[in-house]
Amino acid sequence: MRVRPGLKRIVVTLVALVLIGVAFGVVLPRLASYSSVWHAVRELKWEWLLALVAATVLNVVTFGPPWSIALPGLGFLDSIKMTQASTAVTLVVPGGAPLGMGVSYGMLRSWGFGSAEVGRSVALTGIWSQLSTFAFPIFAVVGLAVEGKGGAGVLVIALLGAALFVGGGIVVGLALWRPGAAQVAFRAARAVNAAWNKLLRREQPEWSSESFESFRSETLAMLKDRWLPLTVATLANQLTGFLMLDLSLRAVGIGTGQVDVVESFAAWSVGRLITSLPLTPGGLGLVELGLTGLLVGFGGPNAKVVAGVLVYRVFSIVPTLLLGLLSALTWRTGHDPAESRG
Repeated sequence: MRVRPGLKRIVVTLVALVLIGVAFGVVLPRLASYSSVWHAVRELKWEWLLALVAATVLNVVTFGPPWSIALPGLGFLDSIKMTQASTAVTLVVPGGAPLGMGVSYGMLRSWGFGSAEVGRSVALTGIWSQLSTFAFPIFAVVGLAVEGKGGAGVLVIALLGAALFVGGGIVVGLALWRPGAAQVAFRAARAVNAAWNKLLRREQPEWSSESFESFRSETLAMLKDRWLPLTVATLANQLTGFLMLDLSLRAVGIGTGQVDVVESFAAWSVGRLITSLPLTPGGLGLVELGLTGLLVGFGGPNAKVVAGVLVYRVFSIVPTLLLGLLSALTWRTGHDPAESRG
């Protein structure tokens, strides 16, 4: 029996709302009353607020460089507009990552970039971001081991991240560097795309092995020159997110004697993995529970941990939503609809 897309969206939305409601209405209040959390938030000093604002700005402006590296010709302001608009979509739609990628693709194509180069930039930035997300828990566990800390739960998550990182790296490496494996990947992608278009009753686009081989060789040539700056730019963007969490914890009064930098990094890296789960928009509710559980387990006071996590999430989500809305209203400004780059 085929499930209607509209019904599926309703079910997914209801499940997301239930999970968010349980997280904020049941679990978090049991860890710390919202009155005690609000008291901790009210104690924020203006110096910490300025530091959080500065870290948030740094986080926003580092979203664009990986795209400018992967897509030569994309300007800085346009890269910020596009990333904020697409990220905002992932924050309001359950499992919104594919839709966010679609927004990125549509905006870039409307600015005149060719379909092949846009597809390459979407793929590379997405792959680099996801692989780094899988890698962070590995480094976190190593850091905890050096300190003689960490538990079985964090170790299991790190092993999962390691398996995903190695598996993803092998798949990407084979698809790019081995022609035979690349053709297998091409046929698999074409079959998946055909099934998807059949489900949505869309016309199947023509994909040829020759065009795919050209795409592969051009991608390899670009990566030979740009893999290092792409990696550095991706890590810079993601680690500014960690900076925001650590500053949020310190701002509400959690000292390094209660939760040190390695422990906050471990919690943040697990939160990054949780965000990848397509259950709620932007991992809302689930990320808060994961971060809070780990930070309290590391020794953080309940009320201050919940306060720090909520401050971090507000600074992570609200500016992007506002900038995404602004980008949606202004993304055509300064662009000729007839302009074409390829």
